[in-house]
Amino acid sequence: MAQRTLIKNIKYCYTSNESPPVKGHDMSKIDVFDNVNILIEDDRISKISKNPIEEPGLDLIYDASGLICVPGFIDSHTHLVFGGSREHEFAKKLAGVPYLEILKQGGGILSTVKQTKNATFDELYRQAKKSLDEMLLFGVTTIEAKSGYGLSLDTEIKQLEVLRKLNETHPIDIHITYLGAHAFPKEYENHRSDFIQQIQSDLKIIHQKGLAESVDVFCEVGVFSAEETKKILDTAKSLGFKLRVHTDEIESIGGTLVALDLKAKTVDHLMALKEEDMALLAKSDTIANLLPSTSFFLNKEYAPARKMIDAGVALAISSDYNPGSTPSENYQLTMQIAANKLRMVPTEVLTAATVNPAFSLDISNTHGKISVGYKADLVLLDVNNLDYFLYHYGINHTKAVFKSGRLVVDHRQLLEEEL
Repeated sequence: MAQRTLIKNIKYCYTSNESPPVKGHDMSKIDVFDNVNILIEDDRISKISKNPIEEPGLDLIYDASGLICVPGFIDSHTHLVFGGSREHEFAKKLAGVPYLEILKQGGGILSTVKQTKNATFDELYRQAKKSLDEMLLFGVTTIEAKSGYGLSLDTEIKQLEVLRKLNETHPIDIHITYLGAHAFPKEYENHRSDFIQQIQSDLKIIHQKGLAESVDVFCEVGVFSAEETKKILDTAKSLGFKLRVHTDEIESIGGTLVALDLKAKTVDHLMALKEEDMALLAKSDTIANLLPSTSFFLNKEYAPARKMIDAGVALAISSDYNPGSTPSENYQLTMQIAANKLRMVPTEVLTAATVNPAFSLDISNTHGKISVGYKADLVLLDVNNLDYFLYHYGINHTKAVFKSGRLVVDHRQLLEEEL
């Protein structure tokens, strides 16, 4: 027997009903319904009505009086699994020590690579599960998560296997990405082509083991060139992987053009995106995945979201949760920074947190909207309206979270029996 749940007396229900990718000014088109009741059967929404829903044999009736309802948030760029942390670098950063100097001292990404290599599977699992629990409390019901702190096949596989187990055991859905091309290991600094060939070889093993659905490359000055990125992604695409690209974070070196040529699902960061590339991006179905929390933490420039919207680009916003540049699971804060610093209006932010990231993960037929037949991934927020949710920043506004029809968070507490 399917579990049947009624959420009644919802004050306002907010959802996009646009066909994704939702581009430009269409991102502000959000349907708003007041005094709504939602019937859930098993993991799907079966009825939405302004009239009372009288159904026999309900397993749960949840009174949402005074609460608003939005689709479960989709954080489509995270680095969930890593060893240790990097708070010991924080004072150095504040004192103005350059990142390259921190790297020479054994810090930065190399520190995380070492800690990840030395951590056991169980240690990585427990640390990542703790972060997943925090994300769920903030209303995140689906994430994309990358490897990338191995820089060697064994440690990359360890990260991917941790992600696979978490996807099997935790309510949050995890879409797994292989990011072997995150940086060059020291031993390959003068043998770049050898490392490219190693990644191409490793891709075949990752594919055989079925450990990832997507492949990402960090295309940036000092990391992977556009030519190197294309070589890796060509191999990945030939194996059937979906593609994602870190690019245009510091300088624009051609990563966006490579991504568009290969029809990547997302291009991520984009603080240095060229206007001519913006125009090309608007003509594509590739999602511009913006990471405002990273700019906030690093005190860097923000991506030109308003220009992108005016140009007709489809945007998503993601946390970029990682130990170096965004050590925060608070996706609501990411959304609030997007409003305040990217100058996105609340309805645009909601589109960028739901339907567009769903499209980038190929799940927009079942996720990212409140609609009959969609997965019952729903967040009840204890606010008067959507504007207040983004205006009152820095706190957790979640009252309850339903994931695949199950109540997994109530009164801002995890329901342990559901985890």
